[in-house]
Amino acid sequence: MASRQVGLFFGSFNPVHVGHMILANFMATRTGLDEVWLVVSPQNPLKKRGTLARDHDRLHLVELAIGDTPRLRASRVEFDLPKPSYTIDTLAVLRDKYPEYDFSLIMGSDNLASLHKWKNYELILRDFSIKVYPRPGYPGGEFLDHPNVAQYDAPLMHLSATYIREAVREGYSIHYLVPPAVAAELHKSGMYR
Repeated sequence: MASRQVGLFFGSFNPVHVGHMILANFMATRTGLDEVWLVVSPQNPLKKRGTLARDHDRLHLVELAIGDTPRLRASRVEFDLPKPSYTIDTLAVLRDKYPEYDFSLIMGSDNLASLHKWKNYELILRDFSIKVYPRPGYPGGEFLDHPNVAQYDAPLMHLSATYIREAVREGYSIHYLVPPAVAAELHKSGMYR
């Protein structure tokens, strides 16, 4: 029996927005994956901590965004790992916990271009397939031709979580920028205000 193909879409999702959901759904339905897990990262070693909402609040927003969408799920696997969390360590934990799954990484061409800065990036390239979506201004760098890297023509998103946080803080509408359940929760909870 073929192993279950699971794509891991890591992010701070601070907050999750329609761009994330469009990419997750694209990867889940058009790349041969059985599922995409949106892995909520507690702290990216390459990002500063200041503006990050609480881990469980961001996870809750991702769960609301997914709702009952088939083939998508939220993952909190990194919450229980040492901080900062490194992708290679998370992959080792997931492989150990789910030996029957075959994990791939989903990342933007911007991340692929800086992959050489990641801890043990050579092992990631050797042992995992990487599904890349385009990011404006980032052609993808030296690893685009690697046999374990595939680029997909996913929709380009010029939408950022920073933009959404600023809109919330300034009292502007975020209608259409985030899934309706996320907008309702942000309004109710006062997050990012």
